[in-house]
Amino acid sequence: MVSLLQLLLPCLVLVGAGAISFHLPGDSKKCLKEEIHKDVLVTGEYDVSEQPGIVTHLKVTDSIGHILYSKEDAKKGKFAFTTEDYEVYEVCFESASSTGSVTTPDQLIVLDIKHGVEAKNYEGLAKAEKLKPLEVLLRRLEDLSQSIIKDFTYMKKREEEMSDTNESTSQRVLYFTTFSMFCLVALATWQVFYLRKFFKSKKLIE
Repeated sequence: MVSLLQLLLPCLVLVGAGAISFHLPGDSKKCLKEEIHKDVLVTGEYDVSEQPGIVTHLKVTDSIGHILYSKEDAKKGKFAFTTEDYEVYEVCFESASSTGSVTTPDQLIVLDIKHGVEAKNYEGLAKAEKLKPLEVLLRRLEDLSQSIIKDFTYMKKREEEMSDTNESTSQRVLYFTTFSMFCLVALATWQVFYLRKFFKSKKLIE
């Protein structure tokens, strides 16, 4: 069993993710965006360093502007939601100074966002269903494989859409080129007859 676990563990490196940290200046706003598939569980954990006279607001929205999570005076906490469609989701931190000071210290923000397989609580699942470590690992690998299949299905769909778009564009370009050639030939023919008629009226040609 140990050797099998050692063989399967490297496959889970793909789903490992670490927290990110950044500094937020006073009276400023920083947002992080990410594209996520439909029906995907997203969890987040944040930790905002406290600074005297500074209040930081947290807001999670989708591309339409729907608020999925909002926290006034965010300090430390968690949030979770399930995506309803494939689109761009945005996490924004905005600081506001209540002291009116010209210079305010930066705040250190640590944010850990997980989605899909990495967002699931497999420890709780193991306790609830009384699963062995290998069974939990296999369940996680099964969820990971389904996630990969879902990604490939979406990529295939996008490829088909792009192929249809390219084909449609090529047909439009062909039609436009044909129409342009017809217009040029018609214009050249009209010019020939017009010039011939003009020269005849001037008795330059018979």
